[in-house]
Amino acid sequence: MDKLIIKGLRFHGLHGVFEQEKITGNLFEVDLAFTLSLQKAGETDDLTETVDYAKARSFVEEIIKSSPMNLIETISLKIGEALFHEFEPDLLEVKVRKLNPPMDGETEYSEVTMQWPR
Repeated sequence: MDKLIIKGLRFHGLHGVFEQEKITGNLFEVDLAFTLSLQKAGETDDLTETVDYAKARSFVEEIIKSSPMNLIETISLKIGEALFHEFEPDLLEVKVRKLNPPMDGETEYSEVTMQWPR
């Protein structure tokens, strides 16, 4: 099976457990990995036979810029459900990272990975 990866989608969002996060927000980064057959897309050179990157990005952006959520698990779930329904891959993997999470000490990011198998 083939794989299409969209890596490093970045957006500012107002998500987090702490009230200040819902006011000032934080940067979130998302990676998407779609496992599906890409042969027909390669043969026909037809965008409708593959995952439209711009459309996938738009789904992610809409969710991250939506109403504040407490957990990146919730963000990941909403992204995965929307993309799995729209593109119907054999397997979808969604990674959501909160960059510089508010905690004692320097932390590059916190990350959640979720999968949707068909």
